[in-house]
Amino acid sequence: MLIARFLLPLLLSLAVLTAIATPLAENLLANWFRRDVSARAEVIFRAVEARLDEHLQGGARAAELKKLFNKIARDDHVAAAGICTDGKPGPRSDLWPPSLPCPPSGVARYRSKAEDGRPLLFSIFPVGAGQIKSGFILVHDLSFFRHRAMMTWLYVIVFMVLVSLTVVLVTVLTIRLTMRDWLRRLRGLFNDPDLRVIGKNLPRELLPVIRDVRQLMRETRLVAGPESLRINWAPQSLKKLLENELPGQEIIVVSNREPYIHHREEDGRVVLQRPASGLVTALEPITRACGGVWIAHGHGNADADAVDEHDNVSVPPENPEYTLHRVWLTPEEEEGYYYGLANDGLWPLCHIAFVRPNFRESDWEAYKTVNRKFANAVVKMARTANPLVLVQDYHFALLPRYVRDKLPDATIITFWHIPWPNAEVFSICPWREEILKGLLGSSVVGFHTRFHCNNFLDSTDRFLESNISRDQSSIKLGGDETLVRSYPISIAWPPEGTVGLPDAGTCREAVIRRHNLPKDALIGVGVERFDYTKGIVDRLQAVRDVLRQRPDLRGRLVFIQAAAPTRSRLPAYQQIQDECAALVEDVNREFGRGDYKPILLLVRHHMPSEVFEMFRAADFCIVSSLHDGMNLVAKEFVAAREDEKGVLILSTFAGASKELMDALLVNPYDIAGTAEAMQRALAMPEPEQQERMRLMREMVRDNNIYYWAARILLDAGLLRKRGRIERLLTEQRLEAAEDADEALQP
Repeated sequence: MLIARFLLPLLLSLAVLTAIATPLAENLLANWFRRDVSARAEVIFRAVEARLDEHLQGGARAAELKKLFNKIARDDHVAAAGICTDGKPGPRSDLWPPSLPCPPSGVARYRSKAEDGRPLLFSIFPVGAGQIKSGFILVHDLSFFRHRAMMTWLYVIVFMVLVSLTVVLVTVLTIRLTMRDWLRRLRGLFNDPDLRVIGKNLPRELLPVIRDVRQLMRETRLVAGPESLRINWAPQSLKKLLENELPGQEIIVVSNREPYIHHREEDGRVVLQRPASGLVTALEPITRACGGVWIAHGHGNADADAVDEHDNVSVPPENPEYTLHRVWLTPEEEEGYYYGLANDGLWPLCHIAFVRPNFRESDWEAYKTVNRKFANAVVKMARTANPLVLVQDYHFALLPRYVRDKLPDATIITFWHIPWPNAEVFSICPWREEILKGLLGSSVVGFHTRFHCNNFLDSTDRFLESNISRDQSSIKLGGDETLVRSYPISIAWPPEGTVGLPDAGTCREAVIRRHNLPKDALIGVGVERFDYTKGIVDRLQAVRDVLRQRPDLRGRLVFIQAAAPTRSRLPAYQQIQDECAALVEDVNREFGRGDYKPILLLVRHHMPSEVFEMFRAADFCIVSSLHDGMNLVAKEFVAAREDEKGVLILSTFAGASKELMDALLVNPYDIAGTAEAMQRALAMPEPEQQERMRLMREMVRDNNIYYWAARILLDAGLLRKRGRIERLLTEQRLEAAEDADEALQP
């Protein structure tokens, strides 16, 4: 294999060299042979010049000259010889080409061809003196030239190939011998359980590789421990991990959304609601396992009635295992912090969806106030000086710094659930430095993708005086170091919404019956909140394009768009909802007939079981985010398809596209390209659907929400181990300094 890698480029180089050099070499050889022929002709002429003069003076007979010319023509490269006088032929050899006349006067050399196509060269030498103009003519046969040129090139090419092969073989042999020695030393290095450098004569070229691989091995051993990360992660696995890596650890979760909501119905009954949230699914097992604390905004209309005098409530109510601490906000604080800066400022800024972010000073003040409230709640609920604090999302960019100022030994991991924009876009924010400093109070800042991590590093590099290590993906600000890591979030496996759900065929029949669809309907599905970042308008326009291009699909193709209203008090959200409704009405008016409507717009909140039923019934599902951190709808569709059928159409601007690479990836701004992907999805053969879906299901299964939480916990465990080692070393240095001082005292 190694020889082939050298041999193929060598042959290609020889071919190119031959193509370039052949015309030049042929010209060189031609000039060389012409000079040789001219020299031979000159020698022959000097040898017979006296006889020719004698003939012209009448002393030599024509028969004798002809006999002489026949002897000259016996030369391999001479075709004929003869004399021309005043343009008329004289004595000639027998093989003189009959169709060739005497050459024009005054010419010393010229070329022609014989009747059989052989190239001929005429060499003409003037003979005698006086008014009679005669010339001795030698006709050279140049056909030998091509044969000699081919033989010369053959010898040269054979020589070059032999030399090149010799060089390749010597090089390969040298590389193999060198690599054998290097690999022997590398095996010794990587098999050393203590990761000590063994051997003193390591090649310099290997040192960077050794450092990188040893660092990776060290982190893997310290973080992952004896068990591989590739296990079936579940709540029980998280609990075991917590016991092994973070025994007795105090964990505090901070999020805007609470895991349990107390809601008072119209009849006065209080109902406990558990919102469908991947975040709750991932973090609740951790909080339960350690009897931790979850701090969230209490916004249920009966939340205040359920807490004790410390604003705490034990959950779950049927088997209390951890504490939910509720933080209360005034209507003005909620308006400025949540609807203002968070969702009317940071949300459009980070999603780059061409909606102008609004930054108001009053919103910023409310945002700071609320972040301080939550930070004070963390300090209040902490039982130790070094709790593990898990901060969730863009609502709390300032909280890590506020907590760090009061709990300097805390391990704070902040996960940013939305994209992080590039530095140029982030520069729009008037409080960019304060937000960056707030986040850098964290021990770790996490994002969904490496791309967002790089954007965060670039933003910090541009706006703060800090020490950034791109290799380690870390930032040092003042005396604190923050790691920047990617943790792609996922869903539970299997999803709760699939529990008790019928098979795909039954779900399809139920959806067709419920919405009065044709029995042979081709069903597309989209499930989102009514958010301008989700690209709902763009996908509906693509459906319209499909119906315009494919009249045969009219009456069969039905696209079901389930969209839950959200943040309706913000103008941009209300506008996108109105725009979608108007577009659906136009498409249905253009292509609908009778009971058939090509687009069904379902504007309400759907239960998980309803969503997964639609997923199982669909021929394709489209996730056309204009910009998104992850978008778990794509993973939920994949998880729902136990039959391994259906096609996922996925935006390249959704974080999920970095993992679900077997989906049909589209640019949602390209309406024609999205419409083409829909047609391809509808025509995709079942074997291809199954192969793509099988690969995506394996990815979602192995990288589920518990795996996401496990990676965060493992990094937290590593940080705390390092912290203990650093504290131990500091104590040892202090003791050594004190001993030295005592020894110096008289």
